[in-house]
Amino acid sequence: MTTTSPTNTAPDLGRRPPIPAPDRRRSRFGIGAGQQLKGGPFTYIALAVVGLGSILPLYWTLVAASHDQQRVLDTPPPLVPGGRLWHNLQAAWDQAHLGKAIVNSLIVAGCITVATLFFCTLAGYAFAKMRFRGRNVLMTAVIATLTVPPQLSVVPLFMMMSDLGWNGHLESVIFPTLVGAFGVFFMRQYLIEALPYELIEAAKVDGASNIRIVWNVVLPVARPAMMVLGMLTFVQAWNDFFWPFLALNQDNPTLQVALGQLQASYTPDQSIVMAGALISTLPLLLVFVLFGKQIVGGIMAGAVKG
Repeated sequence: MTTTSPTNTAPDLGRRPPIPAPDRRRSRFGIGAGQQLKGGPFTYIALAVVGLGSILPLYWTLVAASHDQQRVLDTPPPLVPGGRLWHNLQAAWDQAHLGKAIVNSLIVAGCITVATLFFCTLAGYAFAKMRFRGRNVLMTAVIATLTVPPQLSVVPLFMMMSDLGWNGHLESVIFPTLVGAFGVFFMRQYLIEALPYELIEAAKVDGASNIRIVWNVVLPVARPAMMVLGMLTFVQAWNDFFWPFLALNQDNPTLQVALGQLQASYTPDQSIVMAGALISTLPLLLVFVLFGKQIVGGIMAGAVKG
């Protein structure tokens, strides 16, 4: 009588389960997961044209600021920098008193940027995630202010600043622009998508107050949008000319108002004007050099979250 041994059905504990093959699905653009985009010759040509078009105005400012008036107006114009750059920079600095103007512009642009980020983030969070009566009506009113030309508010705003005794002072430029409708709308649209209600509810369950929720939940999520809004606000406040020209005087100007004084003469020296424009551009370039990584990192963080 023959006996058959039972079949060994015990699992092999030393054998690892098979690793699933990586997902090779492709997007609708024909790019697989984890693959990088590769640019062709047309891409590099387009980037070169855009880069050249962006650098050319700054390069021409440098060239014009390094020659004299006669050479700048020659035909054909100069294409390489000359040897009068330092002389023209010194002349523009002395004629327009650019030292005080730069300090005033830094104060104005810095205060406006910080206040805009603070108030617009709070207002955007309120309109995006809080429920209160009249929210949609108020938001519609905020957006409607974007359709009003700023020139219509110049006369009443000037009268208001005169009643407060702020004409000729930096307060007349700072306080009317502490918060803007675009910033409120921008932060609201970002927080609607980027900030889930579950985070807010979890913070409330943990006993966090509204201030703590804003500080520990809202601000970290809103950081990418705040970087973009801060950059746009600082550049706009730095380059603003119309209202500071009306509200301030020659004794206490911002940088753009001081540069306008270089063109106030009957025959302005274009080389000195270009030297002043070059001086006004250098602080913005310095800001992008110092904070460029933070700004780009914030934008990329927002893109990854999106």
